[in-house]
Amino acid sequence: MSVIAIIPARGGSKGVPGKNLRRVGGVPLVVRAIEAARSIDCIDQVIVSTDDPTIAATATAAGAIVVGRPARIAGDEASSESAILDALGQLDVLPELVVFLQATSPFIDRIALSSAIGRVQRGEQDVVFSAIETYGFLWRDTDEGAAGVNHDASVRPRRQDREPHYLETGAFYVMRADGFIEAEHRFFGQVDLEPVDPRTAIEIDTLDELEVARALAPLLDITPGNLLEIAAVVTDFDGVHTDDRVLVGADGSEFITASRSDGMGVRHLREAGYPVLILSTEANPVVGARAAKLGTEVLQGVGDKATALAGWASERGIPLDRVAYLGNDGNDLGCMQLVGWPVAVPGSAPEIRQAARIVLETPGGYGAVRELADMILRPDGRRNDRQWEESWPYQSVAQQ
Repeated sequence: MSVIAIIPARGGSKGVPGKNLRRVGGVPLVVRAIEAARSIDCIDQVIVSTDDPTIAATATAAGAIVVGRPARIAGDEASSESAILDALGQLDVLPELVVFLQATSPFIDRIALSSAIGRVQRGEQDVVFSAIETYGFLWRDTDEGAAGVNHDASVRPRRQDREPHYLETGAFYVMRADGFIEAEHRFFGQVDLEPVDPRTAIEIDTLDELEVARALAPLLDITPGNLLEIAAVVTDFDGVHTDDRVLVGADGSEFITASRSDGMGVRHLREAGYPVLILSTEANPVVGARAAKLGTEVLQGVGDKATALAGWASERGIPLDRVAYLGNDGNDLGCMQLVGWPVAVPGSAPEIRQAARIVLETPGGYGAVRELADMILRPDGRRNDRQWEESWPYQSVAQQ
């Protein structure tokens, strides 16, 4: 049974300008939806319908097929149904199932999505959509005051004595394609819901919701399974291996501090077979000296760090989407947007924190590299539970 996922992603958005390209966990929203669809074995193709050339290029790079969305159905008043119908009309062969995904739902429950597809494939339902269970008392605001929606205001049964209601999350809708084309609406025939993890239910329509999603991303994205995707670690130097401060002597000599804990983390990564690179714009010999001490490769005095990183990865046959890059300041942004695992230390520049898929708990110079190494290497995927203050006794001084 052929299954096609369609992701409508228009370029215009008033509430959150450029919404579908905004990053959550370091990944553009449209790419998160594409990756969710591509992770489901039974989905044969992933199609993005868009009127925006940047979204189109981003979706193509992420492995989706792009179809143009006409201007007449790309405005604020256009429905998602119109975009899906238009996309289906551009196909040579209609699928049997359509999976409608919304890029504005950054945490698509993949297990639930697979279950929903299976239910429609087996003919149990015509439509299955994502929803969360709720026991909340709903109210409406009327001219006469507040009125109960799903309950009698004079009766307050205990939670265990009430039947749950379900809130549509908007993340996914699985539908028979022929029924959808006939009805021109996502709800037709036999409709049922697929419960999803309530933590995944956020839908981004405002800047506040975008910030909430970014705060949730480290809790929902980082699992032992997807940490296995990382194949190499690249780090900045100042502010990552150091605390971004410098000691200046009377003769102008400069000193930095570095953490022995970081050295152990690098050693563990190298012993496990992970290539490690220090990539820095700093030309001072201390960078090379520290890299030699750690036994890592180093590229320093680099003006265009993103180009240097891409070349280094290409020479070694390492896909950029499997590289973890640890940075802290504006000159790291290009690298972080290039890799699959952008990581930031706490206290990083705002644009770096927004681009990061992971924000560490340990400051640069006090074991941040060790924390990242532990996350990658520990089988349970949890962060190292050492407090960064414990690394104070292990500081060493390197002369610049």
